[in-house]
Amino acid sequence: MKLPGASELFRPTETVSPIKPVPVEAPPEPKAAGGTGRVRHEEKITVYVSREELLALEQARLTLRGELGLAVDRGRLVRAAIAYALADLETAGSDGELVRRLTAS
Repeated sequence: MKLPGASELFRPTETVSPIKPVPVEAPPEPKAAGGTGRVRHEEKITVYVSREELLALEQARLTLRGELGLAVDRGRLVRAAIAYALADLETAGSDGELVRRLTAS
């Protein structure tokens, strides 16, 4: 029995046209997956926090759930806090809470 060689196995099966530049567009807004309301995010960062900060984050999550009926995970809570901080920087600039906290530490 004779087996095919690499050139036969890996031969091009279609002609390839030259690569055309694709215009760069803004990425689409993330959409909820299924009916869960969860959004898939493509990027990831790692943030180190103290034990106290992690406990405070978890307590905030539990407070949102228990007292306000908002079932959110820590990631969603952190993303909301980031959005809040960035909005503060944009609207208040150097007079905002974000800059005050960063210069105090």
